[in-house]
Amino acid sequence: MKTAETPIKKEKTSNPIDKNLKGIKNHKEAAKHLQAAAKSHLDAATHHEEGNHQKAAQSTITAHGHVNLAKKAQKADVKQHAFNG
Repeated sequence: MKTAETPIKKEKTSNPIDKNLKGIKNHKEAAKHLQAAAKSHLDAATHHEEGNHQKAAQSTITAHGHVNLAKKAQKADVKQHAFNG
């Protein structure tokens, strides 16, 4: 009587260069948005000093948007590190 052979599953090997490129992209994306957020906050402060509170509010909202985009890039990077060690 023959025994059934179990198929051997090959482990998926991922290219470490691809992982590094994704990590680099995530870091650069986060940094770009954090720099833009900082600029928008500085603009908001300047607008407040000049008494233009409407423009300050717009700059503040822009800054918050950039912070959220930076968080998204950071989260993607953390996920990658969590899954890949």
